[in-house]
Amino acid sequence: MRIAERSLSLLPRTAGAQFEANATARRRRWTRSRQKDGITIYYKDWGKGQPIVFSHGWPLSADDWDAQMLFFLHHGYRVIAHDRRGHERSTQTGDGHDMDHYADDLAALMAHLNLKDVIHVGHSTGGGEVTHYLARHGERGVAKAALISAVPPLMVKTAANPLGLPKSAFDDLQAQLAANRSQFYRDVPAGPFYGYNRPGAKASEAFIQNWWRQGMMGVPRRIMTAS
Repeated sequence: MRIAERSLSLLPRTAGAQFEANATARRRRWTRSRQKDGITIYYKDWGKGQPIVFSHGWPLSADDWDAQMLFFLHHGYRVIAHDRRGHERSTQTGDGHDMDHYADDLAALMAHLNLKDVIHVGHSTGGGEVTHYLARHGERGVAKAALISAVPPLMVKTAANPLGLPKSAFDDLQAQLAANRSQFYRDVPAGPFYGYNRPGAKASEAFIQNWWRQGMMGVPRRIMTAS
């Protein structure tokens, strides 16, 4: 496995002895790990202590966890987040977008970093990734797992899965994505993703733009309907 690594200190200097005392440990490490199939996985690795590994949702990236990573970093944890294959700074591959590949990529990253006593946190697709990783690679080295609005094994409504969404709902999302990808990635965070479509909700333009930026950096591919 070939590794290309560079380290940058990007955190702003702030007042407070607790922050300054661990300034070196709080350095952002921007690292890439090359997998056996040639896929390169980008990840952030900040701080020291018990590791918390964050798996993001579609179509986002490791950047979506920055606020949570900084919070736990300041509380003595080592925090790690990666861009899933096809997302932002990882290899922009158009294939391998299934839970087997996602779980195997996560396993390779855990092995590369030689992590132990890990707390895994997964949101949406990332929740499915964490669950599949545990089922496929076992619980060794894992302390806890937190699943946040995780995708189920099957999202489409079928006779065996009556609580799923009708296929027409996914067909409509795919059509919107194909017709105007930029507008689609604007409409999702401006509406249902953050709940800004609810009465009385106050939208944050910064949040919307950050979501749009992350989505536009990835490979434009179909919306997954099943793992």
